[in-house]
Amino acid sequence: MQLDDLYRRVIMDHYKTPRNQGELAEGTVGVELSNPTCGDRITLQLRIEDGVVREAKFKGEGCSISMASASMMTDAVKGKTLEQAIGLAERFSGLMKGEAVEFEEYEDIEALSGVNKFPARIKCATLAWNALRKGVESQP
Repeated sequence: MQLDDLYRRVIMDHYKTPRNQGELAEGTVGVELSNPTCGDRITLQLRIEDGVVREAKFKGEGCSISMASASMMTDAVKGKTLEQAIGLAERFSGLMKGEAVEFEEYEDIEALSGVNKFPARIKCATLAWNALRKGVESQP
């Protein structure tokens, strides 16, 4: 199996069986963003305690890239400090710019590396990560 095929399978797995889809109870940070170009929409909820992302959930609709990226992002940030979460978002941004970035702690994200070859799809992939930044940056 070629790497592109493996990456496609990882993306489709997250799209068809998204992790952390749903809503959190009270005491959450909520962010709603959309990509009007493609029609992707996401509502991200984070439960942050003592500067750590304890839980992350999302609801949304959109293409396979945007929903798979949201699934991967919510998995990757759980248990991370706010600084680490922003660091992940910055590394993901680098990945979308074609930089050689590795995600040792959550390798599924690397399946989205080929998106940078399709500029119109970069906004799809970064939607959830932009919501994460907005949510984390809203914290005192």
